Amino acid sequence: MREYRKFYIGGRWVDSAQSATFDVINPATEEVCGTVASGSAADVDKAVAAARQAFGGWSTSTVEERVELLQNISAEYQNRSGDLAAALTEEMGAPTALANGFQVGLGAGHLGTAIEALQNFMFEEQRGESLVVKEPVGVCALITPWNWPMNQIAVKVFPALATGCTMVLKPSERSPFTGQVFAEILDAAGVPAGVFNLVQGDGPSVGVPLSGHPDVDMVSFTGSTRAGIDIAKNAAAGVKRVTQELGGKGPNIVLDDDDFAENVSKGVVTMMLNSGQTCSAPSRMLVPNGRMEDAIAAAKDAAPSVTVGDPSGDFSIGPVVSASQFEKIQGLIQQGIDDGATLVTGGPGRPEGLTKGFYVQPTVFADVKNDMAIAREEIFGPVLTILGYEDIDHAIEIANDTEYGLAAFVAGADLDKARSVARRIRAGSVAINDAFDFCAPFGGYKKSGNGREWGAFGFDDYLEIKGILGYRPAPDVSE
Repeated sequence: MREYRKFYIGGRWVDSAQSATFDVINPATEEVCGTVASGSAADVDKAVAAARQAFGGWSTSTVEERVELLQNISAEYQNRSGDLAAALTEEMGAPTALANGFQVGLGAGHLGTAIEALQNFMFEEQRGESLVVKEPVGVCALITPWNWPMNQIAVKVFPALATGCTMVLKPSERSPFTGQVFAEILDAAGVPAGVFNLVQGDGPSVGVPLSGHPDVDMVSFTGSTRAGIDIAKNAAAGVKRVTQELGGKGPNIVLDDDDFAENVSKGVVTMMLNSGQTCSAPSRMLVPNGRMEDAIAAAKDAAPSVTVGDPSGDFSIGPVVSASQFEKIQGLIQQGIDDGATLVTGGPGRPEGLTKGFYVQPTVFADVKNDMAIAREEIFGPVLTILGYEDIDHAIEIANDTEYGLAAFVAGADLDKARSVARRIRAGSVAINDAFDFCAPFGGYKKSGNGREWGAFGFDDYLEIKGILGYRPAPDVSE
């Protein structure tokens, strides 16, 4: 049983302003696995004040000083990677292999990318007779979700540190353990007092006072579109910058070629990763109408490879994060059946042999119409919908017929054709044949949010741009 009853504020572990706590439920056992202090507006005030006090010094630190700190964090991160992975498995049910692999590895990858980007980043640039200077935006409120905890903490904290900002982090109350270990990592790495602060708690108690705080200059939020809208409204009175990475309903256009069956199989497996709890997941697979039966056969063949079970064992996926998430997914699976979609595999209820834990059967629907609920709503579970298209123009029309625009996918052997299709999809990132790049920008169109994270692009939202006019460049005396 874990107990975390202190927050990290001003470079010290301090008691919360109130005695309230919340329990963390292990989704594999449905039992309490930890108790965490629950913050309040008073804790937010202390954390923001510490960040404000530290801003003057950290905002004027050199690039070399920031690089050195990030390198120190990298060393500590590697030392504690096993602790992070164990926390992930316990708090949100990530299988051991996934927790030790991609979950923790994403944080390390973003850290290495931030260090490289910082070493080459231009904070000053001559434009005509003016000097354009990029300066840290100020005190940042960083609010992160539970589904990829280290990824989302990394893409906010590391760019904020690299650009000279100070911050208050509020992790999700469903995955607070990793946030606590992460704060221990930064403390051990020597982050100056007040530069990084951690307050745990739920949205109403901590997220609301943090996003609306008058001394916060910028809010970076990742989560649901509904919550993102509320945060934007709450922050509006302060005219503060708000960046958001929100929901998604990613299309995966599978082209008609010799790799068709293989690409359908890959799409099934990719969709199920992390129990389908990924905002950028390829949840809508688009296949030619004439190949629908082939797609069904390939999906049915691929489904058994997605094994479900105890996250401490050798399984592909574990449970979903909570009882409420489980019930939401079950309701949408039943809705798909009621609406007339073809159930290829899976369905309602837990997988056979699992009577406890929030386990969901890997489920595939075919013959889905784009106006069905399972094609419109973000299910956030291991549920794939397969839709048919007549031609490429029709596929792109279906792909773009969504309120979301976070991520999309194109799979096919003809790269020129795949690239042409990718250009026409309205989404913040489009992966061709499952390509992956830490340096590529990540963020959404439409109701999937605004702003960009990852790599050097992730620095921009944490910087103000100042033009110093009359800053004529020095004459060239070499001639």
